[in-house]
Amino acid sequence: MNPRRIFGAALLAIGIILLVIGMNSSHSFADQISNTFTGHFTDSTTWYIIGGVFLGITGLSLTLFSSGGKSA
Repeated sequence: MNPRRIFGAALLAIGIILLVIGMNSSHSFADQISNTFTGHFTDSTTWYIIGGVFLGITGLSLTLFSSGGKSA
């Protein structure tokens, strides 16, 4: 397996984990209070979700679009 695909798969896994953590923390009591009064989640929850999406997309693109052969 190509090292870029392995790295991409690792980034995809980390991105999914961060996204799950962010989504779970968005249901916490502190985030519900923050969302009620400000209309936004807390900064840490927002960064978990943004980071998870970014790493997930980056990892998926590296995994799917990495060339399997050696360049000439």
